[in-house]
Amino acid sequence: MKTSGFTFKAAKALRQFNYWLIAQVAFVFLKLLRLFPADAALNFADKAARKVGPWFGRHRVAVDNLRKAFPEKAEDEIQAIASDMWGNMARLGAEYIFLDQLFDFDVDAPGKGRIEVVGAEYFDRIAGEAEPHIIFTGHLGNFELLPIAAASYDMQVTALFRPPNNPYLADYILSKRTKTMGSLLPSVRGASFALANILDKGGNVGILVDQKFSKGLRTTFFGRECETNPVLGMLARHYKCDVYPARCIRLPNNRYRLQLEEKLDLPRRTDGSVDVHATTQMLNDTVERWVREDPGQWMWFHKRWQLSNNPRKRGRFAPETAKDRNT
Repeated sequence: MKTSGFTFKAAKALRQFNYWLIAQVAFVFLKLLRLFPADAALNFADKAARKVGPWFGRHRVAVDNLRKAFPEKAEDEIQAIASDMWGNMARLGAEYIFLDQLFDFDVDAPGKGRIEVVGAEYFDRIAGEAEPHIIFTGHLGNFELLPIAAASYDMQVTALFRPPNNPYLADYILSKRTKTMGSLLPSVRGASFALANILDKGGNVGILVDQKFSKGLRTTFFGRECETNPVLGMLARHYKCDVYPARCIRLPNNRYRLQLEEKLDLPRRTDGSVDVHATTQMLNDTVERWVREDPGQWMWFHKRWQLSNNPRKRGRFAPETAKDRNT
């Protein structure tokens, strides 16, 4: 037992040291980038990631996912998308240190800076309605710019985010996000209840919906079975609030298009309430549409289609059963 306890502590210490070492390398790299103009730094990060990304095991995961998602594409197309993905992820990391320079959107003078907004009327609508709303997005382009854009329209949004496993990088990213993005809520145990409390008070929440959720609802994404967090549909059903899709699209020359789409017409059960399972699938279908339009701007190295072995336990936000959907 003593040996086992020592081994566990040693492994934990080694993992923490590995996290610390990776973070220090990342911090040095970001500090060096800060010495250059934003455009030059972002372009360099993109080119470097395209060369280094294929060295990692996650590249094999990405390529395998791409082959299964796009069986009609040739191998050179698959590799090109994977390369674009690494460039996109590197830009996203580097953009944290230039957010104050990159976000130059002016509501009174749209179209003059790096940022263009499509769906400004929906931003205005949400900001002017004294009722709760849910805005969802996926890991496309620089999705971090969306809550900053919302603030430009006096739209208060609490964004749910998943911190990185590396605690040193998580602290750094949280500090950068807090300075520019307003209210943030870590995706940890109890987050569903915190979101419910915000909506109960008439607030707005933003949720990323394209990550694997262990023991979540069985849905499909690119025709393959996956598990998806049902919380958005459950909250929409309980609070009867509108749900809006939003995304960021990278444009040439380090420019960005932020698009807020019309609210979804959510599927309903026979009693008129929101069908959680069908709504969760609708979210997947929306994100899939976006990814198909810009496949190189999504994180293909995520194990989105990995399924858990055990069924999800039922609780306050547990998925409804087939019997529930038919009542």
